Amino acid sequence: MGEGDSLERLGPEAMDTSCVKGDLGMEIDAQPCREGTATAEDWRRALAKVVPAVVVLRTTAARGFDTETAGASYATGFVVDKGRGIILTNRHVVKPGPVVAEAMFVNREEIPVYPIYRDPIHDFGFFRYDPEAIKFLIYEEIPLTPEAACVGLEIRVVGNDSGEKVSILAGTLARLDRDAPHYKKDGYNDFNTFYMQAASGTKGGSSGSPVIDCQGRAVALNAGSKSSSASAFFLPLERVVRALTLIQKSWSTFGSKPDAVTIPRGTLQVTFVHKGFDETRRLGLQNETEKMVRLVCHTGETGMLVVDSVVPGGPAHKYLEPGDVLVRVNGDVVTQFLKMETLLDDSVNKDIDLLIERGGTSLTVKLNVQDLHSITPNYFLEVSGAVIHPLSYQQARNFRFKCGLVYVADTGYMLSRAGVPRHAIIKKLAGEETSQIGDFISVLSKLSRGARVPLEYVSYVDRHRNKSVLVTIDRHEWYAPPQIYERNDSTGLWMARPAAPVGSLLLSSAVNCGKISTTSTMVAPMVGSEQLEDNHHDSNENRADGCNRMQTDDENIVDDSISSEGSIIEKKRRRVEEESIVEGRVFSNGALNELKDQAFEHQHNLGNTEVLHDQEAVRINASLAEQVIEPTLVMFERKKKREKRNG
Repeated sequence: MGEGDSLERLGPEAMDTSCVKGDLGMEIDAQPCREGTATAEDWRRALAKVVPAVVVLRTTAARGFDTETAGASYATGFVVDKGRGIILTNRHVVKPGPVVAEAMFVNREEIPVYPIYRDPIHDFGFFRYDPEAIKFLIYEEIPLTPEAACVGLEIRVVGNDSGEKVSILAGTLARLDRDAPHYKKDGYNDFNTFYMQAASGTKGGSSGSPVIDCQGRAVALNAGSKSSSASAFFLPLERVVRALTLIQKSWSTFGSKPDAVTIPRGTLQVTFVHKGFDETRRLGLQNETEKMVRLVCHTGETGMLVVDSVVPGGPAHKYLEPGDVLVRVNGDVVTQFLKMETLLDDSVNKDIDLLIERGGTSLTVKLNVQDLHSITPNYFLEVSGAVIHPLSYQQARNFRFKCGLVYVADTGYMLSRAGVPRHAIIKKLAGEETSQIGDFISVLSKLSRGARVPLEYVSYVDRHRNKSVLVTIDRHEWYAPPQIYERNDSTGLWMARPAAPVGSLLLSSAVNCGKISTTSTMVAPMVGSEQLEDNHHDSNENRADGCNRMQTDDENIVDDSISSEGSIIEKKRRRVEEESIVEGRVFSNGALNELKDQAFEHQHNLGNTEVLHDQEAVRINASLAEQVIEPTLVMFERKKKREKRNG
């Protein structure tokens, strides 16, 4: 929460008098609580019901994907449907990508859990588990009652705060209309919703904890906090209840295998913020419009929705601009996020009419509501350890790029070796445009292993300058061929399938090393490149630590003849030349001639000394990394010795 935390820290200190007045007005005008004061016995009874239904979640993100990186973490969740086995937690806990998770109940029973839904925008998601796997614990589900939230409500946050398994933090709801917290400029952020705020002092591990009242009902979902203070941020539950209801309706009984559930979600690819009437007046809002809004809306309305940003290429691009004040949607006055989102979710793939005011002028625009799931990736390409997928709506909003571009979520070996950073947008590969992931796979399938081709990318930190690097299309023996992993929501697993068609050059065992021409981007094969074949050795000869070793494309059987040693030296010489090109090093002709002399001298010594021959055999059976690095190290070591003798 680095950047978001710093921005949050500066906000209260730099707030002017008008902002303070507006905030106080919003807090005072909120719906007051009408319940009596809860006693200590009421809280004991409520916590006795809630604690058994709260679980500790241990999650491992197997791959970096979208806004998340690979790694392990702890969090909290709670049971919201005991019969079907549904656990509610945060979206950043469920993860948008592959995840392996298990839940531990208060009596230390552990069960595997599988993701069934994560919202594309808001910070909530669901895991499922088998209720019959819980043998020894008696527990009840926690009901969701978003309508019970009000300013001044005494609450308790129950969860795995700071990794303590069960921690109970007290607080009082102070605001129901706080702006969604901003966590990172290149990571997940919630938007187009209000958040609740209380001074509960929650810390890491409490993500996904229920925020309960004295009756044991969940009124909000803990999502984040400010590290510099005790402020905690809670997600309202209205949209959570809608999603849970749709999931429950899709299951007739828990005994049947649940199908993938589609929660209708609509978007205009626009970020709105709620601003007070004092700010909307400065944006040009007419007095007549403000008077009409105050009369139509419920008592206590203090502001309106204003366009904050528009994603390029989206439905609202070139129609809406930052600073536009939203007045009506389909004829209804809209000043709250919940009403606007309800209209969008009910109008997927339909047209809606928006009445806005821009600089004091009323404008009406007709926009098509896009399916939010269509711009949320559910698959990725893995090649040589790199994770590549279409640019999601989340990151497109952060970077101000168009959705669907070729996005690098994790660089892996091949791209990191070429210097391509994480979050890069790949524009070209081998001189061909790659505007979509399908174009990238098509170009990649035409390239053979070992080919060196140019790759052009752009980074969000330097968006106006394209950068080019030289990429070696290669994969080591520990990387699988390029594969596409696609999410299966009915099982919670990611299914793999080959990315390249059968018979493509990328899957061929040939290693065609080429040089980049100065006048063309085509790859020319080097003269005399060898065809290497996979050979299986007898299990008795290559058994190490109880495992059979299979010879790879980059290994050869060593002969006792001097001619085979010569070919080995020749192959090493070519590898040194290739490495010099890949790493950007330039050797003079004298250095190459010196390398040839060293190779000839080394070959002569091999013919006279059996010990060196055995050492060479060991080197050939070494790993590919050792084979690539060793010739360069030998060359520099001998050069250093010569310089020392000459000196």
